[in-house]
Amino acid sequence: MANGKIALCVNPMSGRDVRRLAARASNMTHEAKRDIVARVAAGADAAGVTDIYIAREPFRIASMALDLMPINARVHIIDVPITNSARDTELAVQRFKAEGCNTMVSLGGDGTNRAIVRACCDIDLIPISTGTNNVFPALMEPTIAGMVAGLNCLGKFDNAPSELKQAAKVLHLQTPNASDVGLIDAVMLLNDHVGNLLPFDAQRLSRMVLTRAEPNAIGMSPIGGYIDPVYAQDDVGLVVDMGAGGAEILAPLSPGFYKSVSVLGTHRVEFGEEVILQGPGVVALDGDRDHKINAGETAVVSVMRDGPKVLDVDVAMRWAVSAGMMAPTFSTNQGK
Repeated sequence: MANGKIALCVNPMSGRDVRRLAARASNMTHEAKRDIVARVAAGADAAGVTDIYIAREPFRIASMALDLMPINARVHIIDVPITNSARDTELAVQRFKAEGCNTMVSLGGDGTNRAIVRACCDIDLIPISTGTNNVFPALMEPTIAGMVAGLNCLGKFDNAPSELKQAAKVLHLQTPNASDVGLIDAVMLLNDHVGNLLPFDAQRLSRMVLTRAEPNAIGMSPIGGYIDPVYAQDDVGLVVDMGAGGAEILAPLSPGFYKSVSVLGTHRVEFGEEVILQGPGVVALDGDRDHKINAGETAVVSVMRDGPKVLDVDVAMRWAVSAGMMAPTFSTNQGK
């Protein structure tokens, strides 16, 4: 819906977790995030957005970034109960949606965007990477991301080709006690515990389901990506079985943190096909160990393409230029 409104969803804790003590990931400061917010806002304002929505949080990342910016768009700060958990992101997204924001820019990692999906899938999303092991969000110039978000919320891409924004693939997990979602990987870990924040121990990996198995990624994704690559646009998922006696795959489980993983085999799964994860163990979704599966219990995972529509910033800008949105018409004569 074209209404000139965008939301900026900022996770203040992304890029700052304990995994940096056990790997070589960079540290994303609050000041760096403020700079990203300001650049997104500048791009969105240049596109002509009327309203920018942000959520109040303890470090005032977005609010301080926008306090003195000379922009025409109105800035709205919404209040949500602060729990210092993923629930804060979920509540903010629900409020953004209630305020009429159908286009959102997120600053975070895979876990941040997973929380967004738990809250609402009926949005157009530009995910900017500020986390640790990121496959879903991307590194991009925030100024241009803001421009694309602005054009989108003004309805400029309503007649654009489908490759400009595609619904994300989502992992749907059902355990004996809960249902949940993920965006990149659902991993069964042996002899682990819920809430563990350290990088995965390669010896504890048992089985995983991937929406994207990308050889140029960090984390679980390249384990499958080195064998049978699956990308965002592919309408399948990939199952990887691991254990003693398999082929040894050297993969970067965290930034600068390579480990050898014993892979027994892989196979692709169609949308909606159920994959069984056998307990006992812990199921991690996008790196977060949230679900304990007891002995004799099973969890079921399936892949669907029912997530938010993710805007491809590069494709969007090329299409905007080809549609004459960015400049007056000039002669293209290249000389005589």
